[in-house]
Amino acid sequence: MADLLGSILNSMEKPPTVGSQESRRKAREQAARLKKMEELEKRKKAEFRKKMEKEVSEFIQDSAQQKRKYNPMGKIERSILHDVSEVAGLTSFSFGEEEESRYVMLFKKEFAPSDEELEAYRKGEEWDPKLAEQRRRLKEQAALEETASSKTKKTEMCPNTNYRDKYVHLIGTSAAKDAAHTLEANRAYGCVPAANKRDTRSVEEAIDQIRAKKRQKQEEDSGAPSSSS
Repeated sequence: MADLLGSILNSMEKPPTVGSQESRRKAREQAARLKKMEELEKRKKAEFRKKMEKEVSEFIQDSAQQKRKYNPMGKIERSILHDVSEVAGLTSFSFGEEEESRYVMLFKKEFAPSDEELEAYRKGEEWDPKLAEQRRRLKEQAALEETASSKTKKTEMCPNTNYRDKYVHLIGTSAAKDAAHTLEANRAYGCVPAANKRDTRSVEEAIDQIRAKKRQKQEEDSGAPSSSS
């Protein structure tokens, strides 16, 4: 019985100590503060979005404005502004190298920025249409001058006169061409045309001529000793 009672007492939850009660109280207070901060942050976002919606609406209705630049703001604020501008049918960009210096610019669709304008903003420069037009003309002029210079160099590389015209008094007008394509047989050096090498005799005529030459040679050989004696 004593063992049973002891096991029951041991299984029962012990009364909370002063330390555990204090920890739970702090945990509840911390949770309440966190919830309050989340609600405050949510309310601030809603108020900021409402403010941006109003400013964007005024920007759209103002026909004199083509773009609007905002002061640097945090990442969350920039995200809200981008979302509001997209819903309103505007184009938005963020510029600035450092996080604390990044800002948002809004553009109406009909006045969307060019690549040159965006590049100027990314470099931290102010966009000047007149200066941009002047730079564009200078680039075109430089390209034309470079093209003309390359054509001049190509012309200088080509000879002003033809060597055949220059030495026509030595080689003649068509001497080189005739020498390259004309070949005549020179009998003094034993050069015989191919047409002259062709045998036009028949087989019987060739055999008869060979036999006649043999008989003639035999007669000359047989008559040679008698003439010498």
